[in-house]
Amino acid sequence: MKTKNLFIVSFMALAFFISCDSTDKTQETTAISTDQVAVDAKIDASIDDVSNIVEDQFSMNQNMTSKSTETFKSMLPACAIVTWTFIDGTFTGTIDFGTEGCALDNGNVLKGKITLIFSGDFTTAEQTITYSFDGFYHNGKKLQGSKTIMRSLKSTDLMAAIHPVFTCTVDMTVTFEDGTVYTRTGNRVKEMVEGYDTKAIWDDNVFLVTGSGTTTLPNSDTWSSTIKTPLRYVTACKRPFPVSGTVLKVKNGTEALVDFGNGDCDNLATVTIAGVTTTIELKK
Repeated sequence: MKTKNLFIVSFMALAFFISCDSTDKTQETTAISTDQVAVDAKIDASIDDVSNIVEDQFSMNQNMTSKSTETFKSMLPACAIVTWTFIDGTFTGTIDFGTEGCALDNGNVLKGKITLIFSGDFTTAEQTITYSFDGFYHNGKKLQGSKTIMRSLKSTDLMAAIHPVFTCTVDMTVTFEDGTVYTRTGNRVKEMVEGYDTKAIWDDNVFLVTGSGTTTLPNSDTWSSTIKTPLRYVTACKRPFPVSGTVLKVKNGTEALVDFGNGDCDNLATVTIAGVTTTIELKK
């Protein structure tokens, strides 16, 4: 009888241990953490830098083919080598950042190549820019996939005056240095609300970004991100993060609200999960 009772107690203890372990793992995979928010911000910074580069090079070619005598200043550093071909009315360009590392003004280091393709007809109301990667790395993260940007000049709810609007379709795979792989799909609408009239000055550019997307994590979990308050990017800050704006992230029913602040040029954000707010440091 004692042996039988001992077996029952041991079985119940084992079942309890397995149940607790299973619960812990379930919570670990379903809950949103501030670490995940920081990783998502790194992916956002990569996408935003690449978008800036593509838009910059489009504007460079547009300015060169116009009759304007105004000098256009590129955001690219001297270590980036750019080559262009113009065949049958189409521009094809390659931006080569080399293999040793080429730093942007905001401190982010790039390697590899980006290829751009767009029409040479700059009189149309809208232009489609496509680009792809060839061994391209952003701060050690490998970016793969493709992206399409629709560029237009128009008035929007964010700004009544006619200004450049870039509607971006994202479908990328990001491999971190430790081998973890993330995928990102979605759309972003990026509006240049300041600095458009001063093409010779890059640092006075200010952008507002809206949109949404889905990130797939290495363990196949996914979470959605929706920009609730437009993200404000100030080029003069020399940082790859927004200075203000909010993003709502949802994973398995759990919500996290990310707030990038009140306009200060810093790398801080607050994350609110289940009523608890934590300040995090955003890293490249």
